[in-house]
Amino acid sequence: MKYLAGIDIGGTKCAVTIGKEEEKNISILYKEKFPTPKTPEEAVKKLVDTLREMCVAHPEVALAAVGVSCGSPLDSEKGLILCPPNLPNWDHVDVVTPFREAFGVPAAVQNDANACALAEWLWGAGKGTKNMIFLTFGTGLGAGLILNGKLYTGTNDMAGEAGHVRLAEDGPEGYGKRGSFEGFCSGGGIARYGRQRVKEWLKEGRHTSILKGNRAPEEITTMDIGLAAQEKDELALSILEETGRMLGRGVAMLMDILNPQRIVIGSIFLRQEKILRKPMEEEIRKEALSLTRQVCEVVPAGLGEELGDYAALSVAGNLLADI
Repeated sequence: MKYLAGIDIGGTKCAVTIGKEEEKNISILYKEKFPTPKTPEEAVKKLVDTLREMCVAHPEVALAAVGVSCGSPLDSEKGLILCPPNLPNWDHVDVVTPFREAFGVPAAVQNDANACALAEWLWGAGKGTKNMIFLTFGTGLGAGLILNGKLYTGTNDMAGEAGHVRLAEDGPEGYGKRGSFEGFCSGGGIARYGRQRVKEWLKEGRHTSILKGNRAPEEITTMDIGLAAQEKDELALSILEETGRMLGRGVAMLMDILNPQRIVIGSIFLRQEKILRKPMEEEIRKEALSLTRQVCEVVPAGLGEELGDYAALSVAGNLLADI
């Protein structure tokens, strides 16, 4: 049995979690959330203080390790956050040393895609695999790679930026690149693609329930498209079917390059699997080599909507496995 601490640092909110790992399973015991303080110095101090207060309030907790999850870029070897887009003032901030010094235990940091990959590999849908890929498929699209039983981060923590790969000559923008994997397969990308398709639809004089509530095309969100698709709206279904097709194209590429046993997909895939799976699988059959396709299954995240709660804890759990 091990007590692990997870620190999740976001652009608007932070969370401190204590979990208990027992017999290769994890349970969350205590969690505190608060708005992200204005400066990194204030934030790190509040995170350390919050964890300390939680440990004092629960004396049975003897921490074994602390894991930190945040957006990239970062330097995991040095424990530095390197000014990610959602944390613009966090430039070369040492987020690991304060926890090591305060609690006298190992501490480490990973980007959120890697942290989610570790969580699914240790405790979720990737459990028992040697080679696994996790795709975030949320606000953006990133990948976490488990290769030969280890998290693979690359030369400078930039491995897994699958969202930057261009899947088509043109299409919705993601990662600053039109037609990219993130452009087609992310919350922002689906909304941008949906707005374009709705405008074309309206020019033809056609109706769509995506615009329910007198919503203007510029105000359309991914949720609007998803809800309309659940109501069998023709346009919403075609938008998500195209998303599924491009998801299949990206997944086929990853299958052929990395030859994984399992590809685990979170967020939007978890909610819209029923619509996305068929066009995704059709494209995989067209694009992937049969030998790589036959040994790989594509599944939704096993930790469901709570995946983010387990991500930072998994960084701590993986750190102990490496020691």
